[in-house]
Amino acid sequence: MKIACIYSGSPKSKEAFDIIDNMYSLNSIEEAEVVVVLGGDGFLLQTLHQHPDLDKPIYAMNRGTIGFLLNEFKEENLIERIKNSRDIFLCPITMEATNTAGNKKVYKAFNEVSVLRYSAQSANLKIKVDGKLALDHLSCDGILVSTPAGSTAYNLSAHGPIIPLNSNLLALTPVSPFRPRRWKGALLPNTSVIEIENLDPVKRPIGSAADSKEIKNAVHIKVWQDKQDKRHLLFDSEQSLEDRIMFEQFKA
Repeated sequence: MKIACIYSGSPKSKEAFDIIDNMYSLNSIEEAEVVVVLGGDGFLLQTLHQHPDLDKPIYAMNRGTIGFLLNEFKEENLIERIKNSRDIFLCPITMEATNTAGNKKVYKAFNEVSVLRYSAQSANLKIKVDGKLALDHLSCDGILVSTPAGSTAYNLSAHGPIIPLNSNLLALTPVSPFRPRRWKGALLPNTSVIEIENLDPVKRPIGSAADSKEIKNAVHIKVWQDKQDKRHLLFDSEQSLEDRIMFEQFKA
């Protein structure tokens, strides 16, 4: 099996890369059958964003901190582990955002699209789902649209639900809602088109970000899942991402 290996640049990832480089014959990304990624969750997301046309699987090993989306780092039997790994396909969500100047940006997110207030006052938002009015006035610090893979990240910190990987759902989660105070969010089919409008862009500006790509002073944000864009990840069978996400619900 031909493998390529890239690393985040941290000392831990560089040390791991040197070990892999000494033990295995490495190839370029173009020539490889599998790309081994060494770093943290952020570096894996960065790799997915930087290589949108990568048509080969990624086997990522944790050399960062949490490493929720990565396999445990072990240098032994790497080829055998890759051959015995399980396939996971992630589809990003697309954010189309327009700002007060009329500029439009389109970015993709594998974790979440976040809409957050920029002023000392809460944001006033209107929410539509599939063209139908869902909330005419949401007063909050922000709102998140999360994928299943991202549901254990910022979404979970905002008290959003953990979504099983194969559930075909997206989470719509408010951040510190003030009105309606009791609204906890919604689970939506991943076929939904979600629209978020800033009702007061002059006095209460907001920003909108897809993972790390942001547009400031957003007025209108549309979010949907791109089913045609599938990214191929490999996971050790005893560390499956599906099980990891499911059992995160039972942690204290």
